[in-house]
Amino acid sequence: MDAKALSASPPLFAQLTAAPHRLMFCIGALNVLLAMGWWTAWLAATRFGWWTMPQPVEPAGWMHAIIMQYQVLPSFVFGFLLTTFPRWMNQRPFQRQHYIPVGVGMFGGQALTLIGLLGLPKLVHAGIVLTILGWAFGLSLLIGVLWRDRGKTWHAVSAACALTFGLCGLIAFAVFLHTANPLLLYAAIKIGGFGLLLPLFFTVCHRMIPFFASVAIPGYKAWRPMPLLAAFWAMTLAHLTLEITHAYAWLWLADLPLAAMSAYMLWRWADRRGPWLLTVLFIGFTWLPLAMGLYSVQSLWYLLGGDYHLGRGPAHALFIGYFGSLLVAMVTRVTMGHSGRPLQLGKLAAFAFVVLQAVALVRIVSDDVADAMAWQVVAGAGWLLAFLPWVVHFTRVYFSPRADGKPG
Repeated sequence: MDAKALSASPPLFAQLTAAPHRLMFCIGALNVLLAMGWWTAWLAATRFGWWTMPQPVEPAGWMHAIIMQYQVLPSFVFGFLLTTFPRWMNQRPFQRQHYIPVGVGMFGGQALTLIGLLGLPKLVHAGIVLTILGWAFGLSLLIGVLWRDRGKTWHAVSAACALTFGLCGLIAFAVFLHTANPLLLYAAIKIGGFGLLLPLFFTVCHRMIPFFASVAIPGYKAWRPMPLLAAFWAMTLAHLTLEITHAYAWLWLADLPLAAMSAYMLWRWADRRGPWLLTVLFIGFTWLPLAMGLYSVQSLWYLLGGDYHLGRGPAHALFIGYFGSLLVAMVTRVTMGHSGRPLQLGKLAAFAFVVLQAVALVRIVSDDVADAMAWQVVAGAGWLLAFLPWVVHFTRVYFSPRADGKPG
C-alpha cells in the first residue's frame, strides 16, 4: 500500500470494527492467548512450583473448561455468524452498534473472569454476567435475522439453537456461582461441549466445507443433505442426555453412529486436488470420527469391564483435535477471503495447525501416562507456541485495510 492510501486509511479502531469478523476474531485470538496463558501458568505452578499462583475458589480445571467453552471459542463463533447470517439470508449486514456490545461482553467478560481467578472471586461473577449480557445481545441479533427469514435457512436455525443451549449453560454456571450446586456446574460443562460447540462446529462444517471445496476445485459437487444435520442433532442430544445422567456405559449408542456418520461425510467430501487451505479443513474434520470413536471405546470398556480408561482423552480429541484444528483452518480461510488476500494457508497458519496436531496427541495420552500433569504443562505450552505467531499475524490483518481496497 502506498503512502497516499495509507494516510487515507481509517483510524485503527475504526478499521478493527469495520466488520464483525474483524473485531470478534481479534477478540477471540487474544482470548485464546490469555486463557491458555493462565491455564498453563497454573498447571506449571501446581506441578513444578516455579512460581506461586492463587488457587481459585472454583476448581481450576472446571474454570478452564468453562472459559474455553463459553468465552474463548464463542468469540470466534459470534464473529463468523454475525458476518454470515445476513449473507446467508440476503439481509442487511450488521453495523458497529450491533456487534461492538457483543465484543465488549466476550472480551470484557473473560478479562474479568481471569482477573477474578487471581484472587478476586467477585470479579469471576462479574465476568460471567458480562459474558451473558454480550451473548444474549448477540443471540438476539441473530434471531432477528432468522425471524425475518421465517426459519427457511436450516443451518442458521441449527446455529441459533446451539447458541441458545450455550446461553442456558452459561446461566446454569452463573447460578452455580451463587448456590454452589455441583450439578449445575457439571451440566454447564457438558452443555458447553455437546449442546453448544459440537452442534455449532458441525453445522458450520456441513454448510461451509462443501462450499469451500466447490470454489477451490473445478467440477467438485457440493454434498450436504439436510437429513444428516437432523440426525446429528438427535445423536448429540442423546449423548448430552446420557452424560448428564451419568449413563457412561451407554454413550456408545449415540457415539458409534456419530463416528460412522462423520466418517462417511469425510469420505464423501475429501478431495486431494484442493489447495492446502482446503486440505486442512478435511484433516481437521477427521478428528470428529476419531474423537467419537474414542468416546465409544471408552463407553464400551466401561460397560464390559467397569473400568473408566482414557480419562479426558476423548474430550480433548474433540476439543483440541476437532475444534482447535477447525478453528485455525476456518478462521484463516475466512480472514484471508474477507481481507482481500490470496486464499492460501500461509506458513504461520500451517505452523499453528501442525503444532496443534501434536498438542492434541500429547493431551489425549497424558491422562494414562506417568506424571500426567507435567505432560499437561507441555500441551498447554504447545497451545501457546502454536497460536502466538498466528495471533500476532492476524491481529495485524484485522487492524489493516483490505488488500484489494474494498470496504469491510
